[in-house]
Amino acid sequence: MKKVLMAVSGLAFLWSCMQNSAPQSGQGEFAEAKKTYAQYCSSCHGEKVEAFVDRKWQHGNDKDAIIASITNGWVENGMPAWKGTVSEEGIEGLADLIVNSLGTVNQYDFDDTEKTDTYVSEGMILKLEKVIDGVDSPWGLTSLPDGDLLITDREGDLWRVKSDQSKIKITGVPEVLAEGQGGLMDIALHPNYKENGWIYLTYAKSKGEGKDMLSTTALVRGKLEGNTLVQKEELFEALPYLPTRHHYGGRMAFDEENFLYFSVGDRGRRDDNPQSLSNGCGKIHRIYDDGRIPQDNPFVNTPNAVTSIWSYGHRNPQGLIYKADVDQIWEHEHGPRGGDEVNIIEKGKNFGWPVISYGINYDGTTFTSKTEEAGMVQPQIYYLPSIAPCGMTYVTSDKYPAWSGDILVGSLRFNYADRLVMRTNRIAEQRKELVNIGRMRNVFQAPDGYIYVGVERPGEVYRLLPQ
Repeated sequence: MKKVLMAVSGLAFLWSCMQNSAPQSGQGEFAEAKKTYAQYCSSCHGEKVEAFVDRKWQHGNDKDAIIASITNGWVENGMPAWKGTVSEEGIEGLADLIVNSLGTVNQYDFDDTEKTDTYVSEGMILKLEKVIDGVDSPWGLTSLPDGDLLITDREGDLWRVKSDQSKIKITGVPEVLAEGQGGLMDIALHPNYKENGWIYLTYAKSKGEGKDMLSTTALVRGKLEGNTLVQKEELFEALPYLPTRHHYGGRMAFDEENFLYFSVGDRGRRDDNPQSLSNGCGKIHRIYDDGRIPQDNPFVNTPNAVTSIWSYGHRNPQGLIYKADVDQIWEHEHGPRGGDEVNIIEKGKNFGWPVISYGINYDGTTFTSKTEEAGMVQPQIYYLPSIAPCGMTYVTSDKYPAWSGDILVGSLRFNYADRLVMRTNRIAEQRKELVNIGRMRNVFQAPDGYIYVGVERPGEVYRLLPQ
C-alpha cells in the first residue's frame, strides 16, 4: 500500500480543526451533533460548521428546510440522502447546530494569534498584498505580458487587474451556468501569446431550460480587443450533457510543444463515465491549440472512443500543471471521503476511479474494497483526511528560494497550501504553508516570478511578497 505522507500530521490537524470548529456558545448542547457533523458532513462542508455562514442557500436555511435537505439530499448537486444513515433525532440535531452556527459565528473569525497577513517559511518572510476583492470565487489566474492579471470569477465575470489594483470587467465572455460547482473556471494564455493573442477559458455550458436544463464542461478561446473578448472559437465540449451540477474539472495546462491538456470531472456519474472511453467525463484530454486532435493520442484508433482522451479513470481533477524540467503533466483530484490524489499523468493510462480508491462514500459506506489493481496507476500520494485540493503551481522563481523546485497545492477544506517538497522528481515531504489564509481556490506563479493566491468566501487574490 502506498505510504500516506499526510497521515500523522493530517490527522493531528483534523483533530485541531474539530476542537476549534464549535460555536462559542452552547458547546455542550451540540456535542452529539458536532460528532455527527465531523463524521458525515465535514469532508464536503468543512471542519468549521460556521462555513455555512457565507453559503448561498438554494433550498432555504431555516430548520425545516435544512432537515428536509439532510433527509432527502439533493442528488443532482452531489449531496446524498441521509435518511437511513442518520436517525431523525440526529438529523434534527444537525439542523439545530447549523441554525445556531448561522446566528452566532463567523467563518473568518480565527484566533488573534493565528490570523495574519505575514507568514514565515524556512527563513523566508512572506507578506500578503491584496490585489483584488469583491468577487465570489477567483477560480483562474494568469498574467498578461504587460503585467496585468486576468482573473476569472466562478460567477461568470472575467476581470483585468492593473498594477494600481484597479479592475476592469472584460466583456464578451461566454454565458456560463453558475450553479452548484459550475461557472467560469480556468484561464490560460497561449505560450506564444505575444505573437497570436489567444486566451483560453473553461466553463460550465448549459442547454435546455428549467427542469430540463443540462450542462457540461466546455473550452473556448478568444482574443482581447481593448477590454472585450472577440474572435471566440469553441474548441471542445464534453459529452454527454448531464443534469448534475458538480465535478466539472476544468483545469488547463500547455506543454512545451503547445499541446493543450485539460481536465473534465466524472460529473457525478461515478459508475458510468470514468472507466468508459465513449464519453468525455472523468478524463484528461489533449488537443492542438486550435482544437484539432493529435493523431498520436492513445485512443485515436479505438472504436467508439473519444479521440481527445489522454488518460482516464479520474474523479474531479482541479489541479493541472506542466513540469518542463521533466516533460511531465502533474494533476491532483478530489477523492470521495478521503483519497484525494496527486498523480503524474501518462499517455493512455487508467488512474482507477472508481475501481480502486483510498476513500469511502460520504455516508461512511464503501464502494470498493480495492486500493490496487493490475493495469491501474497508483497515485504519487493520497490524502487522509481529504484536503479538497484546488489549484496547483510549480515554483521555479528565485523570489522564493526555500520553495524553488516544489509544488504548491491549495486546500479548500483546511485553508492552507500544501507544499510538496520535491527531490529527484518525487514527493519527499509535505509542509503546510499560509495556514488560515482562507479557502484556497487557486495558486499561480506569474512570469514575473511572483506567486498569486486566490481564496473564496470572501473572494480575494493576494500577491505573495518576500520581505
